[in-house]
Parts: sequence; C-alpha cells; structure tokens
Amino acid sequence: MKPTRAQVRRLREVYRSAGWPCQDSTELELLAAGWLVRERDADGRERLRLSDAGIQAAAVGLAANRAARTAHEALVVRTAEELQRAGRVTWTGLSLRAGLPREGDPPSAPALPLWDEDAPPTPPQRRWVLCEPDVYSLRPSSVAKGLEVAIHEVKVSRADLLGELRRPAKSAAYAALCGQAWFVIAAGIAEVDEIPPLFGVWIAHPQHFELGRPAPQRAHVPDLATWLALARATPRALPLDPLQAPLA
Repeated sequence: MKPTRAQVRRLREVYRSAGWPCQDSTELELLAAGWLVRERDADGRERLRLSDAGIQAAAVGLAANRAARTAHEALVVRTAEELQRAGRVTWTGLSLRAGLPREGDPPSAPALPLWDEDAPPTPPQRRWVLCEPDVYSLRPSSVAKGLEVAIHEVKVSRADLLGELRRPAKSAAYAALCGQAWFVIAAGIAEVDEIPPLFGVWIAHPQHFELGRPAPQRAHVPDLATWLALARATPRALPLDPLQAPLA
C-alpha cells in the first residue's frame, strides 16, 4: 500500500519534530498501517515515532512527489518553449496578485485592477488572491490591446487538476490577470469537458501538443502592479535551435 500525499506529509512532520500526537484521522490511518508507533516517556507523555516501515513509506512517497514535480517542471518548459516558437515572450515562476470582488458580491461583478490612473483616489474594497501561473506570456506589441496576455497552467496528475478546479478563486484570479487562460494537461488525466469553459485546453502528448479547446478571448491590459512584477522578473531565454547548439 502506497501512502497518500497527506500521509507522506504527516510522516515527514513527525520525523522532523518531537512527535506530539494530533489524534486526527490521518494519524489513526498511519498507526493502523504500522507506519507510526506510540511511545511514552518517563513522565508518561505519549509521543509518536516512525517505524522502520514508516521510514520506507515516507521515502517512497517522497520519491513519487519528486517524480511528479520533475514531470511538471518538464512540461512547464515544453509549454514555454512552444509559446516562444510562436513568437511570444514568456515568464515562469511569477507571483502576481489579483484584485477580486468581495465575498457576497454578485457573480457577474468584474475583477478589479490593482491600479488605474482614472480611478478615484480611494480604491474600492476588494479581496486579494495570490496567483502563481506556471507560464505567463504576451505578444511583443506597441499597442496595449495587441499584447494578448495568456496564462497556461500545467497539470500532470488528475488529483492536482481536480484540486485546482475545486478552488474557484484561483480560476477567477487567472481571468483577472490575462485575456486567455489555458490548462495544459498530460494526455489521459482528464477529458476536455471536465474543465470549465472559461479555460482553453492543450493536451500534452510525449512528442506534441493537441488543441483540445480554444480559450475564450477577453479584452485585457496588464495593470501597473503586473508590469512592475514583470519588470522585476526576467523573461525566459529563447531556446537554442538544435542546429545552432554546437555553435553556442
């Protein structure tokens, strides 16, 4: 039996801590599986420690998590390079903030820019959502409306995709920060119809990308806060053509 991500996280927490019991369902599962054992100290206080089987389970789970991260990072690079070949400027690892309507506002209320030169001195109240898109890109253009800002979110596992779709605030943040939002999914982890129509879909096969569904195009111009984040970051360098690599 393989441990779940939550179980691996708890095993690692117990391993690097004093092992005080939480007495929750995750701990109960780990005790039943024999991955945790209970001990009492001289003062009668109960502590937890990993059994030999628990150490092995934590190591197996850690290796699986690393493999998933490696696959995710590889697909992020593939996606960025595909966009660069289409003439777009791309960033990875950005951390952006989206201003969204407050809780309780009507669903149709628009997302709010972080800065607007025509806005009144006192900005409207809003809630802030941190957004870390896997790939942020735009077209080099001297016209703001020609930037065609896009966000591509990469998913290589079904569990990660479903977890993302259960967080509507994050989807709203993508919409507030770009004119086109896409999911890039590894082939076989989901059907296109499972992804909300707000997003376009790329299906990543081992050797090529397949267009599952075009993304709706919305008018969008980056706000000042986004421009400042882009100015502090560095766009990805253009990939070397295979025939040019020996000359580099």
